[in-house]
Amino acid sequence: MPEPIRITTPLTVEKARSLKAGDSVLISGIIYTARDAAHKRMVEALDRGERLPVDLQDQIIYYVGPTPAKPGYPIGSAGPTTSGRMDAYTPRMLEQGLRGMIGKGYRQSEVVEAMKKYGAVYFAATGGAAALIAKTIKKYEVVAYEDLGTEAIARLTVEDFPAIVVIDSEGRNFYLEGQKQYRKYQE
Repeated sequence: MPEPIRITTPLTVEKARSLKAGDSVLISGIIYTARDAAHKRMVEALDRGERLPVDLQDQIIYYVGPTPAKPGYPIGSAGPTTSGRMDAYTPRMLEQGLRGMIGKGYRQSEVVEAMKKYGAVYFAATGGAAALIAKTIKKYEVVAYEDLGTEAIARLTVEDFPAIVVIDSEGRNFYLEGQKQYRKYQE
C-alpha cells in the first residue's frame, strides 16, 4: 500500500484537485468542526446577507460532535458524524470557498456536483476510531455558536489526522469504485 499523502492546511484548490478517490492522507494544520445545527445557522446568516463567523476559503470542516475532554487533553473522543446530515447546506458552504469535508457515509448528487464545480474533496474518517482520532487533535477552541455545545464551530489544530479521499474533485467515488472489485465474485 502506498504511503499516505501528507497535507498541510489550508487546502488550496490546486491541492484538492491533485487528490484522487482512494488516496490515504494525513492532515496537519487547522481544520474546523461543524455539524448540522451550525451549518443551518451559517446558511441562515448568508440568507440575511451576513458574513460567516469563520472564513471558509480553502478550509476543511470535520463533521464531529466530540465528547468532553479528560483533564490534560484538548478533546474527548472525536469520531465522524454521518455527512448526509449536512448535504442540504453543503453547496452553499462550497460557494464560500470550503475546500474539504471530513465525515462518514454517502453524499447526495447535488453535493458531488458542487464539489466538482468548486474543486473540493470529501474525506472519510474511520467510524469507531474516535479515541484514536482524538490523539491527532492537539488543540480545540470554540470559535462560534458556543450555545450549540458539541455542535459549535471549533478550530482544531491537528497533526497527522488520518483520512481517505472518498469523493475527489472530479466526482470519482471510492465507495462505489471499491465495491466493483468484489462484485465480480458475486456474478
